[in-house]
Amino acid sequence: MYCDRQTLISVIMGVYRPDGRRLKLAIQSLLNQTIENWELILYDDGSGAAYEGLLQEAAELDSRIVLVRGEKNRGLAHGLNRCLKVAKGSYIARMDDDDFCHPERFQRQLEFLQTHPQYGWVGTNAVLFDEKGLWGQLVMPERPEDRDFLRYSPYIHPSVMFRREVFGIAHGYITARVTKRCEDYELFMRLHMRGCRGYNIQETLFFYREDMKSHGKRTFASRVNESRIRYRGFRRLGILSPRTWPSVLRPIVGGLIPVGRISYLLRRNGNGVSLEDRQAAAVYEDSGEIGVPTR
Repeated sequence: MYCDRQTLISVIMGVYRPDGRRLKLAIQSLLNQTIENWELILYDDGSGAAYEGLLQEAAELDSRIVLVRGEKNRGLAHGLNRCLKVAKGSYIARMDDDDFCHPERFQRQLEFLQTHPQYGWVGTNAVLFDEKGLWGQLVMPERPEDRDFLRYSPYIHPSVMFRREVFGIAHGYITARVTKRCEDYELFMRLHMRGCRGYNIQETLFFYREDMKSHGKRTFASRVNESRIRYRGFRRLGILSPRTWPSVLRPIVGGLIPVGRISYLLRRNGNGVSLEDRQAAAVYEDSGEIGVPTR
């Protein structure tokens, strides 16, 4: 395993009333990384007294975990900015509490950034899973350009590793209400506006939870806000035109018609998972949370 005396990678994770089993699974995937010189900044976004024991127990799983508590719920963007203030690493890796990583994720991303100085961050492809197990793949554009933002963010936010200086250029995440649930989409568009670019390693190094419940979390107001962000971002990127207006309105249309849920069901029944990805996930089967379907 690769290791030195300094903290090389800071993993930033904001949680609000987390599921204990899922959180431990996410942390276990960090403990299994082939690179050891990382720290996890775990920010409690005002979960309340009922979750104090659970989060303290999670923090005690490893000495590299730093628990930071927030008194009230202020959203993911605020939590990630708090994590950035505490982080010591030269590289900043994102992670959510209900996903998990391939053991070589950090090693592959670090090697890429160290040999490709023209890129400010690097993401990966992902295996999709839900409560029934692994069910599909999410393949991202290798070298995203401005027009790749038209459909959705061309980066899987919790799979990304950044150079620390990128956040100096961006001045962190925007915490305004309008960016809630799409703070990553706004961040990546803002970085592209400033000439920064990212890359997606064409390997499945991340396991991303996507289920029916996740499609039902968004309110209509949040969809309107995303359309506002799309309009502003597309205009500044120079990709706003009569042809791209449907992409601006896409979130609102999705709120009127259950497009997201239909898409999920269609993909859930039509996607496959490679044997290699099943084998990579098999190490987590004992958690009872991740199944590896045999279909």
